[in-house]
Amino acid sequence: QTSMKNMERELVCPVCKEMYKQPLALPCTHNVCHVCASEVLLQHGYLCCDPTSEPSSPAATPATRSPRLGRRAIPKPDRLDRLLKSGFGTYPGRKRGTVHPQTVSFPCPACQRDVDLGERGLGSLFRNLTLERVVERYRQTINISAAIMCQFCKPPQLEATKGCTECKSSFCNECFKLYHPWGTQKAQHEPTPPTLTFRPKGLMCPEHKEEVTHYCKTCQRLVCQLCRVRRTHTSHKITPVLSAYQALREKLTKSLTYILSSQDTVQTQIAELEETVKHTEV
Repeated sequence: QTSMKNMERELVCPVCKEMYKQPLALPCTHNVCHVCASEVLLQHGYLCCDPTSEPSSPAATPATRSPRLGRRAIPKPDRLDRLLKSGFGTYPGRKRGTVHPQTVSFPCPACQRDVDLGERGLGSLFRNLTLERVVERYRQTINISAAIMCQFCKPPQLEATKGCTECKSSFCNECFKLYHPWGTQKAQHEPTPPTLTFRPKGLMCPEHKEEVTHYCKTCQRLVCQLCRVRRTHTSHKITPVLSAYQALREKLTKSLTYILSSQDTVQTQIAELEETVKHTEV
């Protein structure tokens, strides 16, 4: 168990503190998630490519990834110069407002050094497929070794196949049907994979199917981590969901306090108007 814990530490991204997703190999031999790397560069003022796109790998070069890309014509020098001067360069690591592409400096969170990524930024890095396979095999090993049993079966217990976030319990197929009878309110509960730690069900991003973590004040909508690092939200004001919730709650509390404090005055004015109406009718 101790060796498995030590191995798990090696498979955790130093930025998001979770297991690697599409890890990129840095020149300093350390690794970082593709989305995390894009977010770090964005925080340091660099324009990043779409994090939802697949990073490069030794088996997928720009010339072989797509036949259409291989036939794409190279832009003329005068057109490329106009694009760079207008601020819409194609380099994923170019800083805002610069006329020419410059070297991208990436602060490695593991060794605390500024790593030179060249002019292409993240486009020059390769996807660490070996590490990605190790992470996937580790996940499968954990799922196999940690079998979750049904919490409602009589001995001998059967292995759980479904979970319920509302009930905060794991069930086998028969017990799930028994405790969620058809025609009742519990029948509306959506089954989830079985687990021992049930987290509250959060709002999901309809575009990326990820849990929303931030609120874009400019667009007035909830966004996930992938939405946050996209170019559409580059200059927008983005705040954590908790901060946006607290600000809105304070605003509503002030409005309710003002309404309740004015309630007696409004009731008095209504009574006076009713008396005036009766007097006028007489």
